[in-house]
Amino acid sequence: MHAKTAICCLMLLCSAAWAGANDPLTGTEIPLWPDGAPEAKGEARIHQPSITYYLPEHSSGTGVVVCPGGGYGGLAMDHEGEQIAQWLKSNGIAAFVLRYRHAPLYQHPVPRMDVRRAVRLVRSRAEEFGLNPERIGVLGFSAGGHLTATSGTQFEAGHPDAEDPVERVSSRPDFIAPIYPVITMQDPYTHAGSRRNLLGEEPDPALVEQMSLETQVTADTPPAFIVSTTEDAAVPVQNALRFYEACVNAKVPATLHVFNTGRHGLGLGPDDLPFHAWPGLFIEWIGHLGLYDKP
Repeated sequence: MHAKTAICCLMLLCSAAWAGANDPLTGTEIPLWPDGAPEAKGEARIHQPSITYYLPEHSSGTGVVVCPGGGYGGLAMDHEGEQIAQWLKSNGIAAFVLRYRHAPLYQHPVPRMDVRRAVRLVRSRAEEFGLNPERIGVLGFSAGGHLTATSGTQFEAGHPDAEDPVERVSSRPDFIAPIYPVITMQDPYTHAGSRRNLLGEEPDPALVEQMSLETQVTADTPPAFIVSTTEDAAVPVQNALRFYEACVNAKVPATLHVFNTGRHGLGLGPDDLPFHAWPGLFIEWIGHLGLYDKP
């Protein structure tokens, strides 16, 4: 190939790669802390949490941070991450899939730190993303459901004097949606693997109490949309029931859907199970709350 032709081809390839990497609507990954995450044990990607955004062409103004499950020891980034983001995007909702830090390298309070930062980052850039900063929610699955409930019960106000503008805004979500969530860290209903990965082999009883989120609900907890199944053998339905009861007692607007059939970890759910109804019910729910307008 002629040298000049080769250079032209290389430039075209580089331009195409750059365009794909900077798709304005889908799949761009943003580090939560551009200069390095606090408590990081290294500089590699595994130590630097991020959000990957999926922006609809016609926005409803609503944004959702998505927390995949994985027992606080991994991340189910496909069926509890990207698939969820694409579904939200198809409904005019901007999705931000959170890649949070987890065991074996990280335990509490690092995942909580990451989800707080994710909410703050999305809210601080709401105008850029075409969002209403008062319509930022968190939705998560299994252990990601625990992280979702953590975001709604252990949030922080903004720090007006912070040097970092992201830290000046609140980390409180405007709504939360824990789906087949781990909620309690207490026996007999906890998910033992999630508790071990998050809190360690022999956690302090006070820490177990603090991270049993049914004990952390207050009147300031945002509205909650909770989903579980009676058949779930991995994370007993009592987790969802306890969180719902705590919301009711605190007078927090809450909706609970318990489906009789369905194993753990279904994501959006197969078409042949009633569980598949939850995504549509969720869209209706945020609409009734005035937190979503169909674009």
